[in-house]
Amino acid sequence: MPDASIELRAAVHLDNLQPQFAATSAANSDGFFPVTGESAFWMEVRPGIVVNRLMDVALKSCDVKPGALITERHFGTLEVHGPDQGQVIRAGEAILRAASLTAEDGYAPQLLTDEIIRKIDDHHAMMINRTRSGMLVLSGDTLYTLEVTPAVFVVLAANEAEKASPIRLVGLGADGAVGRLRLAGTDAEIEAAVQAVHRALEGVTGRAQPAGRSGAR
Repeated sequence: MPDASIELRAAVHLDNLQPQFAATSAANSDGFFPVTGESAFWMEVRPGIVVNRLMDVALKSCDVKPGALITERHFGTLEVHGPDQGQVIRAGEAILRAASLTAEDGYAPQLLTDEIIRKIDDHHAMMINRTRSGMLVLSGDTLYTLEVTPAVFVVLAANEAEKASPIRLVGLGADGAVGRLRLAGTDAEIEAAVQAVHRALEGVTGRAQPAGRSGAR
C-alpha cells in the first residue's frame, strides 16, 4: 500500500538523453551533469523534503549520479542519471520502494497550455532569448509552448520531441508550479515534435488530478 505520508506526483524514466536536452539540463543543474546517451529517472513528490531520504536510498544502492535535488514550497523533485540504464531503472525502483509507491500511484499528465505560434516577430524572438535556457529562437521561427502538470513530465516531452524532430530546445523548466517547454523550428519540424509530445504524454497512465490543485506549490 502507498505510504500515506508521501504523495507521488509523477515518476519518469528517460531511456536515452538527447543532445540538446542533456546540454540544457546540465547547464541548469546544481548537481552532476548528465550527458548525451545516458538514462535518467525523475520524480516529484509531496512533501518536498522527503527527496533527501529518497535520494540517499538511490545513491547508496545503485551506481547513479544525482542531477537534481529541489525542494519547493509544497513539492520536491529529484533526478538521478547514469550510462547504465539498468542501474538507473534499479535506482528508480529502489526510490519508489522506499516510499512504498509504484509509478502508477502518480498523476496522469494534464496539459495546461499547448500552442503553436507561426512566424514569430523579431522583437518577440529577442524577448524570449533574454531568458532562454537553451538554444536561440530566431525571427520567423515557428514556436511551440507547453505547460504541463505535474511539472516533471516536461522532461519526457522535451526529450521525446528532440528524438522525433530536429527542433531547437529554447526553454525548459521542470520545477515550479508547472513544467514549461519552448521549442523553435520550421512548421514541419514543430508539427512532428508536437505529435511526439502528445504521443509520449498520452501514453502515461495515472490518477486524475484533483480540481484546483494542479498548479499549487
